[in-house]
Amino acid sequence: MTEEKTNTSLVRRDFIHVASGALGATGVVFATWPFIDSMNPAADVLALANVEVDLTSISIGERVTVKWQGKPIFIARRSEAEIAQARLDNTASMADRELDETRAKSPEWLVAIGICTHLGCVPVGQKAGDDRGQWNGWFCPCHGSHYDVSGRIRKGPAPRNLDIPPYSFPKPQVLRIGATDKV
Repeated sequence: MTEEKTNTSLVRRDFIHVASGALGATGVVFATWPFIDSMNPAADVLALANVEVDLTSISIGERVTVKWQGKPIFIARRSEAEIAQARLDNTASMADRELDETRAKSPEWLVAIGICTHLGCVPVGQKAGDDRGQWNGWFCPCHGSHYDVSGRIRKGPAPRNLDIPPYSFPKPQVLRIGATDKV
């Protein structure tokens, strides 16, 4: 009977050790949760994750700039002539070959991050009087990079095309820049 009593007390002791460990681990999780939760993005940061732009006020041939995540976003409403030229240039010699159809989800609208891929300057060409370079797109006067109407690098030291942010058209005249799924 002593042997049975010893086994029972060992089992009870093991249970007490496991229960104490589990309770301690639960306490540690509850104590550290506020710290862990503080690493999530704040509400104001999440609000900047997506930007919606009403496109109704942008006329054909006009270009506007909006900010998304601290970066300038170039939005160009391209004319039929600009779309035709961009499609014609698909076969031209380029440092970073990319089809216009790949870069513009809707032929009428080009949406690109307005930062030169050479050294991070902001190219000119958004305003009507700006120098738009040899291909009527954007021109970076800092080092002489020329982009076409599809934002593709055509001449100069920039190694690649203007980057395209994630974007979608949730409604016909609304552009959402950022996460393309509903938030």
